[in-house]
Amino acid sequence: MKLLFDQNISFRIEKQISRIFEDSKHISNLGLLNADDLTIWDFAKNNEYIIVTFDSDFYDISLLKGTPPKIIWIRFGNLTTNKIIELLETKHLAIRDFIENPDKKQIACLEIN
Repeated sequence: MKLLFDQNISFRIEKQISRIFEDSKHISNLGLLNADDLTIWDFAKNNEYIIVTFDSDFYDISLLKGTPPKIIWIRFGNLTTNKIIELLETKHLAIRDFIENPDKKQIACLEIN
């Protein structure tokens, strides 16, 4: 399961979350740090990533373009890296279901709040 963390989430999360969500990356480690949202969207789509964000813009794009990629929208405002990790660990079964369940294939966004 490949999560792609956007720029509002610390790059430090990449190492710490890999034990649960293997192959996850931060956009800065993929040369996408200053990329616009559509470039990140296209990269995620073409490389089978799920975008993790605090930003509603990706949700708005999903309304226009559908899925893939899927989006995990964290709606808690800014959290520390450790709190984000804790949240994703707590919700990992729901996240896996959202991503892997064939009945949820057309659902573009999982809101975590």
